[in-house]
Amino acid sequence: MSTNNVTIYLKAEQNIEMQTPEVCVKDIATLTCADSHVLAKAKSLKLWTFQEGECKRQVISMLKVIAEIEKACPGVSVENLGETDVLVEWISVDRHKGFAQWCKLAFVALISFFGTAFTIMAFHNDIGINEVFSKLYEMVTGYRGDGYGILELSYSVGLAVGIIVFFNHIGGRRITKDPTPIEVEMRVYEKDVNQALIATADREGKTIDVS
Repeated sequence: MSTNNVTIYLKAEQNIEMQTPEVCVKDIATLTCADSHVLAKAKSLKLWTFQEGECKRQVISMLKVIAEIEKACPGVSVENLGETDVLVEWISVDRHKGFAQWCKLAFVALISFFGTAFTIMAFHNDIGINEVFSKLYEMVTGYRGDGYGILELSYSVGLAVGIIVFFNHIGGRRITKDPTPIEVEMRVYEKDVNQALIATADREGKTIDVS
């Protein structure tokens, strides 16, 4: 069957995680084509195989992918609609959490909880929050505030509610469908890391590219 006038459209992501050592075109990009036979052949093309003991990260140029498809399917036209370089990472996923993983989870949870609590207390100590409440109480009532009252209680409740609303979570439930500030910052951080790794691989000549 002639493959003339057949177009394959590719859409690749910037970062791909693999659980198998063999990397095929279908693993790093979404493909579509009017010819199902050409599409299946293009998807199955092998691009790279990770080896034990070697680097588990590899940058693959989409020019290399396009060249491999055109070589395997002469006459086709390939259109790239996604990223120009793809960072592929081979990871080993253990679906059964062991005791060590639970210990790490507990450690991170404790550090996050007590670290945040210490930061809030240190901030309040720096600004002298007790003196502020005492002075405000005296300005409103005319009497010197003694101990903890409605101001401290209201502030504590408002602080907790503000943190919950800001982070958009109550326990494991999301308040709204919007991404949380942490999720947004993590996506920005992930994008910056990917771009840095891709740029480094390109400068070192380790990108899988056309000859």
